[in-house]
Amino acid sequence: MISIIYIAIGLLLLVKGADWLVDGAISIAKRKNISDMVIGLTIVAFGTSLPELTVNLLASFQGDSDIAIGNVLGSNICNVLLILGITAIIKPLRVQKTTLYSDVPFSLIAALAVGFLANTMFLAGEEDLTLSRLDGVILISFFTLFMGYIVMSAREEQKNTVLQEPSTDINEISTKKAYLFIGGGILAMTFGGKLTVDGAVQIASLLNVSESLIGLTVVAIGTSLPELITSVVAARKGSADLAIGNVIGSNIFNIFWILGLSAIIKPLTFHTANNIDILMIVGSSFLIYAALIMSRKWTIQRSAGIIYVLAYIAYVTYTVIRG
Repeated sequence: MISIIYIAIGLLLLVKGADWLVDGAISIAKRKNISDMVIGLTIVAFGTSLPELTVNLLASFQGDSDIAIGNVLGSNICNVLLILGITAIIKPLRVQKTTLYSDVPFSLIAALAVGFLANTMFLAGEEDLTLSRLDGVILISFFTLFMGYIVMSAREEQKNTVLQEPSTDINEISTKKAYLFIGGGILAMTFGGKLTVDGAVQIASLLNVSESLIGLTVVAIGTSLPELITSVVAARKGSADLAIGNVIGSNIFNIFWILGLSAIIKPLTFHTANNIDILMIVGSSFLIYAALIMSRKWTIQRSAGIIYVLAYIAYVTYTVIRG
């Protein structure tokens, strides 16, 4: 009973926190002449990734490698297939060309990088695979490069828009209030995500399933709830860039920052079965390209969203069978 109460309270905090975060982020973006995409890739992505960070830090300190790796890989798959899928079903998402040519490739590089680093020992003939502290440092280095790219993009946008008149609708939220909204939203989602995951893990543990399965499904979906709710709220408010930037940015944060930091704290055991999950992340990224090519309007249509969700259901079914 207490687990269900945890989940209910957690979901309420996630919903309200996402609403505050989106309103505050959109206001800041307009006032600073920064695009919704850049804000989505940074402030919003970091905020919605806090539940993953919290879970992974706890798992790393406790030596639960299966939870730490399963949470990140499962969350990234969930972000693209389930979250983008549901968001596109609610409202088709128009994607900018810069996102397709620069941001999505970064998320692909992140998945390929962790797959390569984790399998270097396998290529050397070793059976026990790990993400070492050195691997963690390499992932953090990639994250630094990504943030440098985002900073340069933001500065370029400010130069190009500095002479434009500010939007007339941003006076509804003052700058101070916008920052309070962002901070309050992040705190609400972090606490809500923790309650939701704790409740879900307690229920799943009663079913006597493996930690890897819990990490890839229950924990991954639970910690991805902020991304889901934030993207849906952003899309409904007419900010498709914020919704997409949130998903792609979260995927990059999850691997380069969260998994890298987790490996530095304590080397993580990596199972060869996790390579299937890496391939799913890579495949789901290519599905974004496929959807845009088929639409011919740089838009992820509702039909593509349905395919994404069905693909996620198939993946979860396979994961449960894999055990």
